[in-house]
Amino acid sequence: MAEEEEAGASLIAELYKPPALLPIAQLRNPLLYAIETFPVTIIVGETGSGKTTQIPQFLYKAGWTNDGSQIAVTQPRRIAATSVGARVAEELGCQLGQEVGYSIRFEDVTSEKTKIKFLTDGLLLREMLVDPLLKRYSVVMVDEAHERSISSDILLSLLKKVLRARPDLRVVVSSATLDAEKFLDFFASDQGGTINMKEDYGTIVSIEGRTHPVDIFYTSSPTNNYIEQAVDTAMSIHTNESDGDILLFVTGREEIDDTIDMIADHIADLPPGSKTLQPLPLYAGLPTDQQMYVFQKPGENVRKIIVATNIAEASVTIDGIIYVIDTGYVKLRTYDPAVGIERLNVVPVSKASATQRAGRAGRTRPGKCYRMYTEAAFEALEPATFPEIQRSNLAPVVLQLMNLGIQNVIRFDYLSNPPSALVVRALDLLFSLGAVDIHGRLTKPLGARMAELPLEPMLARTLLNAPSFGCFSEMLSISAMMTLQGTAFVAHDGNQKLLEKARRRFAVKEGDHITLYNVYQAFTNPAVGKQSSQWCRENCLNYKAMLKAVSVRKQLRNYLDRMGIQENALASSDAMTRGGLDVSERVQRCLTTGFFAQAARMKSDGSFVTVGGETVLWAHPSSIFFHRNADWVIYHEIQETKGKVYIRDLTTVEADWLTEYAPEYYKVKQK
Repeated sequence: MAEEEEAGASLIAELYKPPALLPIAQLRNPLLYAIETFPVTIIVGETGSGKTTQIPQFLYKAGWTNDGSQIAVTQPRRIAATSVGARVAEELGCQLGQEVGYSIRFEDVTSEKTKIKFLTDGLLLREMLVDPLLKRYSVVMVDEAHERSISSDILLSLLKKVLRARPDLRVVVSSATLDAEKFLDFFASDQGGTINMKEDYGTIVSIEGRTHPVDIFYTSSPTNNYIEQAVDTAMSIHTNESDGDILLFVTGREEIDDTIDMIADHIADLPPGSKTLQPLPLYAGLPTDQQMYVFQKPGENVRKIIVATNIAEASVTIDGIIYVIDTGYVKLRTYDPAVGIERLNVVPVSKASATQRAGRAGRTRPGKCYRMYTEAAFEALEPATFPEIQRSNLAPVVLQLMNLGIQNVIRFDYLSNPPSALVVRALDLLFSLGAVDIHGRLTKPLGARMAELPLEPMLARTLLNAPSFGCFSEMLSISAMMTLQGTAFVAHDGNQKLLEKARRRFAVKEGDHITLYNVYQAFTNPAVGKQSSQWCRENCLNYKAMLKAVSVRKQLRNYLDRMGIQENALASSDAMTRGGLDVSERVQRCLTTGFFAQAARMKSDGSFVTVGGETVLWAHPSSIFFHRNADWVIYHEIQETKGKVYIRDLTTVEADWLTEYAPEYYKVKQK
């Protein structure tokens, strides 16, 4: 991975302006003065003003790490932490992982020498378990705070607490929109509350970001098909406008594929010898080597068109973009606590997001932004995106807060308070898993161990139960495969038939979890997969994802070793084996102990229904139960897309296992 990032860094290098030309360069001294003087500095600057790459370097060169401490820079997305880390290492002329490094879940590219560390917000929260006051850091910079991810919101709340105990710590919050006053009010709110105190406590520094104007064009009337209209607009730009690359915003991977297919059809109609278009996808799950293509300069007589999700709004900066096409929509996850379903809804963007998107066009020269909606529709948009903490499953967050010693999660000082229904649902789930006791306190050792594992609570519980079912090794492999989030299988060259054939090769009647276990076993078997990329290609598997699973399994094993949990840690596994249970049944029973709350029964039409019978569910097309029969199943993930509720990663179970392993949960449900 590190080599790959290095390769990426050299590509990125030529795309950035020399640091001295970035808007932030003029503010170096006032910025350093503000950071030295005030505990909290809020930086407002458009994306592309240089704040993410330059501020850590200013601090490093000004001596903020001379006493052996580090500078932490958090990012809401992994792709940003890795690409910006590579970029800053390049600028400082060091190897990535030396003075500049990055750390994301299950991947640490840092060393003793590291002084500037880029990491995800979630990873810094995990570091606080070991180092609650973040003593190793002299400055913590929370970047892209306006995105209001759960982890960055919680991190800001905890940093506010840390500052009380560590007046020497400096917190820098960078935001692309005008939420600055809100952030500053939040940090200063318990410092006496007077205006003067606020002015003593923190300051806001604004960076003039975009130096070039962007012309904005709206549609004259609403459109029925924004993808078609966006593609037509792109072709019109390509044939009528001067040089410059195009950035087209859509909502997700499916739309990206559809858009690229439509563009490809139009490219075929371009007159021979004319300038051509090169469509490139960009989304969070895209493999790193493919992400790098968007940063490369196009060839002679080629115009790039990057079709991206909102990841290109703030997390990554691509030079050469002169034209932006904004379809006006974004895909947002919202969690419904009443039925425990995560909904993926396509909703209109906020005004702040629309402004961000337009801003991507004016980086190198005057640009143009084409909005696929009317001006009246823009005026009716919400001012900012709804904070993630108010629309998510909070069980993982509540578990982490409790493990950090925060007893009362209801009265915790949140930047935006989550709805009480979300907190209650989280506490209910954690109680049913045994992580929280009847008084709402973290259980020891089970709850604390679940919090320490970098897995969602249900999967963490399952893995911790594995030794007592005699399937420790199997559950380690399954847990590692689950962290790939459905990226193990891949249709090389888009061949879906081959993909289905390959999936069937590993499939077993018990379901998806054991099928994934078979994939892992075959890949790591010296006589079969030999961990080779060629074998992965032949079996429609994602080689990089499989290597990641091997690395994750090793790390999970280390976590459990540190907790003193080993393969033969519990003798009751012998009873299971002696009872004649084969390994598949032991895995199925073990999965039931973590996922009992996510059980469903298949109906005669192939759909499923929840235990209470109130929700109709469908097996996701990636599941082996998309075409097979089952009776009772537990599922790993539930999501509503386009009005249909899909369940992913299914395993068959017996109905009486549910009452055997979760008697309290199912007793309550039957009332």
